[in-house]
Amino acid sequence: MRAFSRFKTTLLAAALVSAAVTAPSMAQDATAPGALPAPETPAAATNSSPEAPPVAETREARLDGLFDRLKREADAGKATGIANEIQSVWLESGSATVDLLMLRATQAIARKDAAAALDFTDQAIVLDPDYAEAYNRRATLHYTQNRYALSMADVEEVLKREPRHFGALTGLGAMLEELGRDREALDAYSRALAIYPTLKAAQDAAGRLAEELSGQPA
Repeated sequence: MRAFSRFKTTLLAAALVSAAVTAPSMAQDATAPGALPAPETPAAATNSSPEAPPVAETREARLDGLFDRLKREADAGKATGIANEIQSVWLESGSATVDLLMLRATQAIARKDAAAALDFTDQAIVLDPDYAEAYNRRATLHYTQNRYALSMADVEEVLKREPRHFGALTGLGAMLEELGRDREALDAYSRALAIYPTLKAAQDAAGRLAEELSGQPA
């Protein structure tokens, strides 16, 4: 039997680190009270129409750019930095209430109160059913409690909302491997590596499984 307790500890630690963030900082709304308006350039002075202000980069555009960099980055250390940026964007729920619930879930995990952590995560999902990170957090909690069916159901919800979620794919691979579904596990790890080629946990697991399966019938 393979030992996965270390992997579970790593996942739980990652959950603690990734969510130990208060509400994401917001850029000041240009229409908010007290915001300074952008200076205008008279059209007559430039003999041209005033240009529209630059449009802020959307969340999806930011993620697309980061994922493109992550896929091309061969240096594992630099790739980790890019992956951390992606995780920071994933954590941006856009709701102060959801952010607070996720923070409270993290605090509950830190004091080993899984029931409270699940309750806070459930509330976050009720408030924002499209927020992938709440499902991911709940999947991790279920996994560490050996509730694999529930965890895999939540991973499915994560991947519906963010198919590039390398953390969810790696966790899925670990669960499938524990259940003896090695070919499916290898597929999950391979999907994670297609997104994040230098992800060591997925590299090691995929290499081990590929070697074990090489002599077995398909």
